[in-house]
Amino acid sequence: MFRGVRIPLWLWVVAQVLADKLRWSSRRGMRTMTRGAGLVVWGVLWFSMAGCSEDAGRPAQKSRAPSDASRAETVDLQGVREPAVAGLFYPAAPDALDGLLDDLLREAKPVSLGTVRGLISPHAGYEYSGPVAAWGYRQLAGRPIRTVVILAPSHYARFQGISLPKVAVYTTPLGRIPVSAKVQRLAQRAPFAFEPRCHVSRPGWFRQSAKRAPPFGGDTPHTWEHSLEVQLPFLQKVLGQFELVPAVFGETNPSAAAKALKTIVDEETLVVASSDLSHYYPYRVAMQLDASCVRAICDLDVQWMQYEEACGKLPILTLMHLARELGWKAHLLDYRNSGDTAGQRDQVVGYASIAFYEGPAEESEEAGPAGLTAEEQQYLLRLARESLVRAVRGQAPLELDEQEVPARLRQRQACFVTLTKQGALRGCIGHIFGCMPLYRAVIENAANAGLEDPRFPPVRIDELDQIHIEISVLSQPKRLDFRGPEELLAKLRPGVDGVVFVLEGRRATYLPQVWEQIPDKEQFLNQLALKAKLPSSAWQDPQAIFLTYQVQAFEEETEP
Repeated sequence: MFRGVRIPLWLWVVAQVLADKLRWSSRRGMRTMTRGAGLVVWGVLWFSMAGCSEDAGRPAQKSRAPSDASRAETVDLQGVREPAVAGLFYPAAPDALDGLLDDLLREAKPVSLGTVRGLISPHAGYEYSGPVAAWGYRQLAGRPIRTVVILAPSHYARFQGISLPKVAVYTTPLGRIPVSAKVQRLAQRAPFAFEPRCHVSRPGWFRQSAKRAPPFGGDTPHTWEHSLEVQLPFLQKVLGQFELVPAVFGETNPSAAAKALKTIVDEETLVVASSDLSHYYPYRVAMQLDASCVRAICDLDVQWMQYEEACGKLPILTLMHLARELGWKAHLLDYRNSGDTAGQRDQVVGYASIAFYEGPAEESEEAGPAGLTAEEQQYLLRLARESLVRAVRGQAPLELDEQEVPARLRQRQACFVTLTKQGALRGCIGHIFGCMPLYRAVIENAANAGLEDPRFPPVRIDELDQIHIEISVLSQPKRLDFRGPEELLAKLRPGVDGVVFVLEGRRATYLPQVWEQIPDKEQFLNQLALKAKLPSSAWQDPQAIFLTYQVQAFEEETEP
């Protein structure tokens, strides 16, 4: 009966204990299993063979990938997936939800792009990530979309592959959404399958959910998954009628997933990857991590993206692979974190709305390092000085009415603010990638350079008159292609290129000005690797990634 079944170690131990008990009973003249022992054995076997279940505090075994036989079946889709987080992540009352969506979409602005084919959208409660998500869905107005594929990470179920549901309908307070017949075709292709065997740990909020919990063992990867559900009201509001392909990701190969998805994507299909970005870092650290992640996505750099942090990394990578296959481009629509929307800044979660589109972008991309007029430079230097003074004196951060800021300085662009005292470095903080308007980046980096550079003690009030400020505005970093260390060295331009080094999840950068102190290329890279807390020779690793950028640097006219 159980031939070919792999018995877990814990089950074998229990069986041995029961066998000893039976042998002891046999010596007493009882040669048959007692009723109680029989119930225990069958209970153990039932638990060991159970599929999805609520976590009982024991570690789950790694589930197997769906077999070809399970993929070959055609499933009769039946039943309804009721909302799990209505009233928790978004309003449960239809009128309240509809009104909130109106407000969020009104605040977002349309962007001139080609035809939007995909989105990356966050999935926290609407209070936190709704304003960012709205930017993506705002771009869909008027689009003839019949099918929406949602790629969502699993937060509560552990399994291999990508799960498609066996239900016919998803519902939200705004109505019913039919599941597309395309799920039948998709389920024929690995790594997709209908509800693969899994282990579910119910979320802490499941008892507050209006959703009725299934009987023990009845949970699937879709039962409680909020990352997919929170996208649906936005889609209903913007698109009206559409069919849904809901896919929840376990452990899988995103390249294989993209190849399978390609078979069902047509001109009337939208693909949404649901993901937040970094989790629970201080505000400034999160900004830097998320900016790097966003740049990897917008460059469709799947190798670089593997080092980045996002809870929906596998859905994002799948969409990136698909975009590369189909010739789509990516454009950042909005980035904020929970410290900007509704939370504190000591531990934040990052959110980005990114559009994937085909055709030319009509809106200009991020500006290069040059182009700031003398007046704009002086404006930024005044902001930096005032921000530094306020921070050192413990005053409230500098706040501006954005509409009064010159338009050029409202564009997202990266910068560093460098402080020197009598010619010696006193602090330097910045962003490698543009994740906020330039004027805001200058304000924040000036304050942080004075107080947060870990290499130096905070600037004191009595030092302010001796501090000299320089601002470096960065171009968009570009991946440097090379074959081996010799070609890398040949392509570097001392005094011109700032360099970003990425390896094993660590990264570091030197501004072009650093070439003045380290003119030798090999020594420059040795020191850059050490700055990334790696061996000095790590830059020669075949897996190392390098990006270069240029800067427009300007400083206060007189040294204090």
